[in-house]
Amino acid sequence: MALKDILVVVDDTPASAARLDLAARLAVRCDAHLTALYAFTDIVFPGYIEAEFPQELRESRRQTRNDQTAGMAAAFEDAMRHHGLTDRSEWLVQEGDPTIAAAVRGRYADLVVVGQPAPERDRDQPVAQPADLLFECGRPLLVVPYAGRFPTVGERVLVGWNGSREAARAIGDAMPLLAAAKRVVVMAANPKPGPNGLGDEPCADIARHLSRHGCRVEATHVATDVVEPGDTVLNMAADESCDLLVMGAYGRSRFRELVLGGMTRFMLQHMTVPVLMSH
Repeated sequence: MALKDILVVVDDTPASAARLDLAARLAVRCDAHLTALYAFTDIVFPGYIEAEFPQELRESRRQTRNDQTAGMAAAFEDAMRHHGLTDRSEWLVQEGDPTIAAAVRGRYADLVVVGQPAPERDRDQPVAQPADLLFECGRPLLVVPYAGRFPTVGERVLVGWNGSREAARAIGDAMPLLAAAKRVVVMAANPKPGPNGLGDEPCADIARHLSRHGCRVEATHVATDVVEPGDTVLNMAADESCDLLVMGAYGRSRFRELVLGGMTRFMLQHMTVPVLMSH
């Protein structure tokens, strides 16, 4: 399936501009329509407190929000003109929880581009949460790190492979990007042996499948008890100069990942390149 309808979630954070630029470049590359969703939640005070606010303060809050929304819309329009997407782009504003808004709207897109939440963000200003969107949206997510700019995406791709349903789903969702990539490296970190593992040649079968789609693919695996699997994957991405990581998400319950740790949780916290995730 080609990527012809992309949704990017924008917000008031400093990282939003880089995320929008990445999504626009991806839309140009895929000849896709780009929709930007700006969802916001105002601080809600109890009624008895709200009633004490003078009318001037209420008007000031409303005007500040309107000015902020207008500024975001203007930045979006500038970006669309810069990338030549004016005729195939759309700007949406929605009041409400950003995660819920993105989950609902994302069901009408082929790919949802969302930001990695910054750890120091203002908790009073909610942003869309990738961990929740993975379960609620039903579409693959392209999660963009909160720090840095990414001039390319999908030219050199690292695929994390463990033989799971989620990993297979992620590869299928990412196939339009994988087939067009200059280089694809399929990697298994600490592959399990035996009939229920990845066999004597880890990643060989999935590499063969990708090659039949025209992918320029290589297969590798790393076995180590010194470095954590998440760090192993990120180290490989850096060593191979990869600009995209493709992986399945939440192969076990979120509660078990919260208690025991897991690759999805690790990547959402420590990613250094954009990550395409599917559940």
